[in-house]
Amino acid sequence: MDGTVLVADDDRTIRTVLTQALTRAGCKVHATASLTTLMRWVDEGKGDLVISDVMMPDGNGLQALPQIAARRPGLPVIVISAQNTIMTAIQATEAEAFDYLPKPFDLPDLMKRCARALDRKRVRQQTLAPRAVGDDLPLVGRTASMQALYQLVAKVMNTDLPVLITGESGTGKSLVARAIHDFSDRRAQGLIVLQEQDLASAEDQADLLHRAKGGSLILDEVADYDDDLQLRIVRMMDSMGDEAPRIMATSQTDLAARMAEGRFRSDLFYRLGGVTIQVPPLRERVEDIALLAEHFLTRSAWDGGTMRSLSKEAQDALRNHFWPGNVRQLENMMRRLSVTGTGPEITGAEVSLILGHNPVQPPTAGVVGDEKLADAVARHLQRYFDLHGDTLPPPGVYSRILREFEAPLIEIALDATGGNQAKCADLLGINRNTLRKKIVDLEIRVTRRRKVM
Repeated sequence: MDGTVLVADDDRTIRTVLTQALTRAGCKVHATASLTTLMRWVDEGKGDLVISDVMMPDGNGLQALPQIAARRPGLPVIVISAQNTIMTAIQATEAEAFDYLPKPFDLPDLMKRCARALDRKRVRQQTLAPRAVGDDLPLVGRTASMQALYQLVAKVMNTDLPVLITGESGTGKSLVARAIHDFSDRRAQGLIVLQEQDLASAEDQADLLHRAKGGSLILDEVADYDDDLQLRIVRMMDSMGDEAPRIMATSQTDLAARMAEGRFRSDLFYRLGGVTIQVPPLRERVEDIALLAEHFLTRSAWDGGTMRSLSKEAQDALRNHFWPGNVRQLENMMRRLSVTGTGPEITGAEVSLILGHNPVQPPTAGVVGDEKLADAVARHLQRYFDLHGDTLPPPGVYSRILREFEAPLIEIALDATGGNQAKCADLLGINRNTLRKKIVDLEIRVTRRRKVM
């Protein structure tokens, strides 16, 4: 790499690491903990690239982007932030940052993005200033899959392409649709959820299109629509003229499989498939569970509940649960703990008590016919890679995926053998000491389990 990089971050360690890495790569580096100093350097014409944190002691890095664009058109800015929510990703995109990375970031990945920014030197004009946003969208997460989802939402929100949002029940598909509308150029217009009676007649269809004019129209769980309603939707989409609403559909069912079975119209399927956004289930982003739980506890406190926090034992219990109801189940549980608890901290025993009344049954939905385990795993892995778009997942995929597979396998085997580790080790075909080590390494919570029949 060749160029001068301006680094602004109030974390001395991050400044040191970035300075050393960029210097080794051949760049000159100016690093500061002050946004004021950064802006002075920009005014002086220094720098070919800016790397800036969001929350600085003397200002907000995102809010400074319009000023940087006005003073130095074409100066690329990479935003790094510990504010790992969809709002941060959208604000960075709206402010036309060159790129956005959540903390903790992968250093080799950041270096590749710096190289692209310095090589392209493309000129982009600032058109939208970041706007204040609410905290009511529980689209929160640090995991790579959620960050990829945020960035995809930010890229497509101001296009006219139809969007198909897929995922299990309770993952937040409707929230993603709402976020696309609320942060888009269409936000001043209506957000309408289609009801079957809206297309009962030509007059009803005209009224629907008038209400959704220039806004967004959501087809909720479109796989449940019968063939007649599907046909009416196709005809409606073909008849939409100027100021047509943007079409978004949600589905927890594999529409391609339904179409192959003759249970979903192909003409509607292809009309809906402009962009597909897959919302990952909660069990595939366990690192986000504590973050989400704290978010829901705060919201519950705003609504009149008691402000409580999670103990480490409570966090461990939450992470070890399978979450068949996904984010919606977690939200309901946090609201219950906020209202019914007394102490300032939620204990592991409280969490286990509630989870004990909700037996976990791994879902079987989504496995088609006689699909082999290897095919199912390959399908999920491909989806994980696809979520990253044109970039590769962070390094360490092998260990990360292996851990995700091993932990539930051992938990299920322990349950099947009544918690008997000798029988479990025999069932798995591994040494008992190996099993014990894996239980510790994978932080598997060993509790009393059902007896083997």
